[in-house]
Amino acid sequence: MGSGGGDSRVDLDRLYPFPVREFWLEIGFGGGEHLLAQASANPDVGMIGCEPFINGVAGLLAQADARGIRNIRVHPDDARDLLDVLPDGALDRVFILFPDPWPKTRHHRRRIVTMETLDALARVMKRGAELRLATDHTDYGHWMLAHIQRHSAFAWMAESADDWTTRTGDWPPTRYEAKALKQGEECLYLRIRRDGRERVVEKTT
Repeated sequence: MGSGGGDSRVDLDRLYPFPVREFWLEIGFGGGEHLLAQASANPDVGMIGCEPFINGVAGLLAQADARGIRNIRVHPDDARDLLDVLPDGALDRVFILFPDPWPKTRHHRRRIVTMETLDALARVMKRGAELRLATDHTDYGHWMLAHIQRHSAFAWMAESADDWTTRTGDWPPTRYEAKALKQGEECLYLRIRRDGRERVVEKTT
């Protein structure tokens, strides 16, 4: 999937050979099991997957071809490059599931959930769109929540403890999640709504 250059924006409708009702993006799809399950269950949704590792991309494409799934497009590189060229308000749902936690403090700047990434997502997501985050790393879970709660363009949708300890029925599992649960790790599932407000960036002097 090409990303164009300069100030160009990708025309998402032209990526699919048939009309789609929504566009969903998964950032870092790993082995692709979640993306494949969502694409199969929602054939009228244009699915976009970002994954820089070629083995994951190759495995996903092979599985999609074998199963006749036609509504997946792949950006085999850094998701932030793609976010730069997506149209405003284009996405109806975004998934960031079990990203690398970069647990050492000196590596925290490499985490995908940052205020800069949230700013980019706020631009490309429709108001009312949903962002789903998941992690089995406690510190990263706290990091995710802290950043979401600081960002005025997003609102945590949880109403009870079950809302962040249990996946919803339309949230397929991943192999990484299965491995974490088998090892006795607790997983955190966050459903975030793209709110109608914008983040006010404080200027420093």
